[in-house]
Amino acid sequence: MIEIDNLMVKVGDFKIEVNKMIVNNGEYAVLMGPSGAGKTIFLETIAGFRTPIKGEIKINGKNVTNLPPDKRNISYVPQNYALWPHMNVYDNIAYGLKLKKIDKEKVHKKVLEIADIMEIKDLLNRYPITLSGGEKQRVAIARALIIDPEAILLDEPLSNLDTKTKNQIKDFIIYLHKKLEFTAIHVTHNPLEAIELGNKIAIMIKGKVLQVGTPIEIFTNPKNLEVAWLHGKPNIIAGEVIEVKEGIAIIKIEDLNLAAIYDKKPILGSKVLAILRPEDIIISENFLKTSARNIIKCVIKEINEKGGLISIKLGYNTLELEALITRGSYEDLKLLPGKEVYASFKASALKILTMK
Repeated sequence: MIEIDNLMVKVGDFKIEVNKMIVNNGEYAVLMGPSGAGKTIFLETIAGFRTPIKGEIKINGKNVTNLPPDKRNISYVPQNYALWPHMNVYDNIAYGLKLKKIDKEKVHKKVLEIADIMEIKDLLNRYPITLSGGEKQRVAIARALIIDPEAILLDEPLSNLDTKTKNQIKDFIIYLHKKLEFTAIHVTHNPLEAIELGNKIAIMIKGKVLQVGTPIEIFTNPKNLEVAWLHGKPNIIAGEVIEVKEGIAIIKIEDLNLAAIYDKKPILGSKVLAILRPEDIIISENFLKTSARNIIKCVIKEINEKGGLISIKLGYNTLELEALITRGSYEDLKLLPGKEVYASFKASALKILTMK
């Protein structure tokens, strides 16, 4: 368990303050916030690379606030992986155990075990310069986990990866956490990443943790406008699953029944979050007979220009959606705030997110 109590850290004129935050054993917590919020500073302070001016950090009940990094038994995976370029993958992974002067045979056994779990046994003789971004990330996580840390801290671990690799590593982290049940704090600015990975999310803005809760709590009941702003795009819709059949789930939101696809079958009656990209919403003045299974009669609440596109804020009771349309469509439809329009989107456009 990681316990943060009344913590204050200063870096130049910037200050972070965290009154209370607890990450339980086996929990995968995500620290989410915009760039410059202080997320990395917070992570570095927990790891022991920065010294707070007040407050306490406890790891499984032990006060580690003034201990150096090597005495905390915490693993830190920085954004750039920080692999030793002159060492092959085997030696990079084994590095932490060798520092602890572990017996050579035990080191060899553990390296092979973690390499097998991470599916990188074929990379052990290669050097970091020859690895892809996804391979480097697996090696960095293997090096972090091999010392059996009390917790692992990951700073934007997916940010340097292309979309395909990012999704592969994200899915692998979910698999790995279920298998090993390690305690983690994962930093990101991406709300979808936070939802899919975290069973707890902490929101940090301007150096302060403003809200901590489950993904459902954070995204359906933000404490203030600053927290709500973080997940303004894409549309994230909360609802209850009332029917599941043939790859389609029906989620109920107020008096609406919306059809959505899923990659992991949801449980009937469960609360879920679904994602809908603004560009997948079609706006029309009249009810259209199309293949779209979801059609909502909305009121235009706000119109904003975004480069060559027009952002249309739509409202249906408490549900709010943002749609993006071309300038040509905007002019043809003669849209104005207060006008009633139909918003339609396919079931394949509304996807239930996989949550832990």
